[in-house]
Amino acid sequence: MERTARSAIVSHLDPGLRRGRNIWERRTLLAAGATLALPGCAATVAQPLTPRPACLPRVKVSRDRLIRTLVGLRPYRPSGFVVRAEVLGPKRLVHNYGHGGAGITLGWGTSRLATDLGLQGHAGPVAVIGAGVVGLTTARLVQEAGFPVTIYAAKLPPQTTSNIAGGQWYPSLLYDGDAITPAFEAQLTAAASYAYQRYQIMIGDDYGVRWMTNYQLSSSPPSASRTDRLIAGMLPESTLLPPGTYGFSSPYVSRFTGMMIEPPRLLRALLRDIRLAGGRIVVRDFHTPADILALPEALVFNCTGLGSNRLFGDTELQPMRGQLAVLLPQPEVDYALETSRGMYMFSRSDGIILGGTAGYGNWSTEVDPATTDALLSLHADIAAGIRCG
Repeated sequence: MERTARSAIVSHLDPGLRRGRNIWERRTLLAAGATLALPGCAATVAQPLTPRPACLPRVKVSRDRLIRTLVGLRPYRPSGFVVRAEVLGPKRLVHNYGHGGAGITLGWGTSRLATDLGLQGHAGPVAVIGAGVVGLTTARLVQEAGFPVTIYAAKLPPQTTSNIAGGQWYPSLLYDGDAITPAFEAQLTAAASYAYQRYQIMIGDDYGVRWMTNYQLSSSPPSASRTDRLIAGMLPESTLLPPGTYGFSSPYVSRFTGMMIEPPRLLRALLRDIRLAGGRIVVRDFHTPADILALPEALVFNCTGLGSNRLFGDTELQPMRGQLAVLLPQPEVDYALETSRGMYMFSRSDGIILGGTAGYGNWSTEVDPATTDALLSLHADIAAGIRCG
């Protein structure tokens, strides 16, 4: 059943899904008793502490429960995100963009790296360009450091790409393993560590952050991915479950406990916090670096995401198209799952989110009906097999 559903979805989804490159390296959880280690430390994967439920509630997958379909273009760079400072005339410009499918996950972390880099020795007001999750978290950290901030953005939530995200905490679809450097790996580890801690102090309905049990369905034995090794210790309760658990047809089923972030709630709350702290928001677009030179602020953080392709000529930056199908909410569904192909189901208060597609270099924001059909078919097959364990 799993092979049939997966073949159907791969045949209809964006062409980038079929590339077979290791940029599809997602979470492949460790079997019980395995060990993850980084230089200078050892981290044994925790055995499950949370009691396993007797049954998993089935997701009700049908077309008449479909409430919306969404398409977003994520800013992807094979060599990973950019956090870098440069001089732009009399201004200091700090770049913070290119997060691929990990903007929600890493926004706080790369913004911490960027503000640490840019605020040293600075005095006076600060400008942030962009109002996605990266721009908003950068602005909040600037405020927390004691500086007045103005956000300049062509679009505000909910019109930003960050609103169109699943929101699971994990740095996925972020880089091509053949293109990254040790320096980037160090940045990724530092950013993930800060973001992981920051979200934990934001748990609750206000920011839309909660802990959730995740199930990984795989046709091959699980092993630690490169990203898993870099963020060792941030995937608690990782374990391999017995074959046939809950009726999943995949021969290998892994489980771990992770955070789920609801982007609409998060972005609304961040905008509120920024305004309450005295932040200014100006709606405007930027077409050339000369537009930035006209700003009154001497320090500017560039958080324009995919816009940096046009604004700064970053030719490595490309769109990574993702499409979501959203079903009516099911409060009783309190788990998430993902296949080895990266297709996922996340349960949120605003709906059941079906997604995981990636169309590299595809600039289209039109909904593809065949992709919606394939997502519904795949998850209907998975749900039909679930039974009490």
